[in-house]
Amino acid sequence: MSATESGKHEGFTAEERAAMKDHAQELKKAARRGSSADKAAEALRDVLAKIAEMPDADRVMAERVHAVVTRSAPVLAPKLWYGMPAYALDGKVVCFFQSAEKFKARYATLGFSDQAKLDDGPMWASAFALTDVTDALEKRIEALVKQAVG
Repeated sequence: MSATESGKHEGFTAEERAAMKDHAQELKKAARRGSSADKAAEALRDVLAKIAEMPDADRVMAERVHAVVTRSAPVLAPKLWYGMPAYALDGKVVCFFQSAEKFKARYATLGFSDQAKLDDGPMWASAFALTDVTDALEKRIEALVKQAVG
């Protein structure tokens, strides 16, 4: 959320408001009637379409993350979450990709929710900055995703 130099709250940024609107639309869409297979197919189409419309740098990373997640944890269902690709178990998001462009950030993010089983003592990482997805990094993402659904 944005704040002035004096520390007064100015409200949500335009990017945050857009993400909330995306999420409201996602909830409305998910509430529609239909078979679970139809909803799953539509959710996958929505995720692939969202990835396809990303700027090149984010799109390439999102495509690779999507491939790794769906290959290494087929129990996770692709869905949009705040307008970004996410992967859920029993309807609850476990991990997500956030493009750098969407929030005007310096890097994309691979994040994990509190549903992910990444616990490692009293403190552990739940989000990772991505500037590129290499073959070596794919292996690390695969291990994290497998642990997350473990």
